[in-house]
Amino acid sequence: MFILILVIAFFTLSCEKKDNKVAGEKKLKVVTSLFPLYDFAKNIGKQRADVTFLLPPGVEPHSFEPRPGDILKINEADIFIYTGRFMEPWVEDILKGIGSQGPLIIDSSKVIRLTEEAGKMDPHIWLDFSNAKKMVVNILDGFLKKDLANKDYYLKNAEEYKKKLDELDKKFRDSLTSCQKDIIIHGGHFAFGYLAKRYNLKYLSAYKGFSPDAEPTPRNLIELTKKLKEHDIKYIFYEELISPKVSEAIARETGAKLLMLHGAHNVTKDEMDRGVTFISLMEQNLNNLKVGLECQ
Repeated sequence: MFILILVIAFFTLSCEKKDNKVAGEKKLKVVTSLFPLYDFAKNIGKQRADVTFLLPPGVEPHSFEPRPGDILKINEADIFIYTGRFMEPWVEDILKGIGSQGPLIIDSSKVIRLTEEAGKMDPHIWLDFSNAKKMVVNILDGFLKKDLANKDYYLKNAEEYKKKLDELDKKFRDSLTSCQKDIIIHGGHFAFGYLAKRYNLKYLSAYKGFSPDAEPTPRNLIELTKKLKEHDIKYIFYEELISPKVSEAIARETGAKLLMLHGAHNVTKDEMDRGVTFISLMEQNLNNLKVGLECQ
């Protein structure tokens, strides 16, 4: 019965989509999986695209599973953008059920070389801003394939946004070269490896992997506590949308203070209402890194 309802809903939405096209020019309907992709696509499409993303506000993305309504939303779109199979493994099953009439599928990790951690590929590619620029290019290619008539508009928007990413990259590089400390101690799952590598920082995470459901081993906690004391590090970082209990435990043991590093996977309802952007979240990260690493 559920499958029948799903099929009927899909064909109804498909018909509505075709009728809308006949009625006249309309905005590109773009669906994305994560917040960075949502923000990149919005900056490229602007007034010519209706961009949404699947994750409800505040939902941790690594454990996200799409609902039937999400699948219909993807099928109804002109373009669906995701990070890649290592970040959203659920996408592969959905793609198998999408026919030739479905949306254009954009894997934004195309041409990006992923690094490995604890035997698994690290999917947090957007936290290296040179990778973020490549993701913007991949998304731009999708816009051009679907709406070549407005090529110059999308190209201009993409170039402007890439310049903003260049400026952000320069801010990080300039600010993080004059720090007293060069180690990021993180009580969350392994998410900031790309960022640390780009700015020649060491990075230690309580979780040897990417799953937020994993529990750090006593050995990992002892190692982080030892590093904090050895290097006289006064701050430990925690991440958004996950309980900071690990960071809090280490802070109690060492006297360190807490600072957030925002991975930008998703945002809270309050952040969404305030209109945060990928760049504003990264600027917030930079401010906290400057405090935590004692930058001049």
